[in-house]
Amino acid sequence: MKKSKVDRRNVQTESTLVRASISFPPDLCKSLQEIARQKKVSLAWVARNAAEKYVAKDVRRKVEGEAV
Repeated sequence: MKKSKVDRRNVQTESTLVRASISFPPDLCKSLQEIARQKKVSLAWVARNAAEKYVAKDVRRKVEGEAV
């Protein structure tokens, strides 16, 4: 039996996630859907991944600003 490909880089159970409703402009949504299709992941995964990177970058920026 062939195993299905599952991206386990940041697997979380639904009980550890908080549901949020987000609205995107049509062009941005289309771009995000294309990224999801190419990576074979959900749109939600793409949005979470982008949000995590944004927050990490912001935290690094704040820490580096404090170190100056």
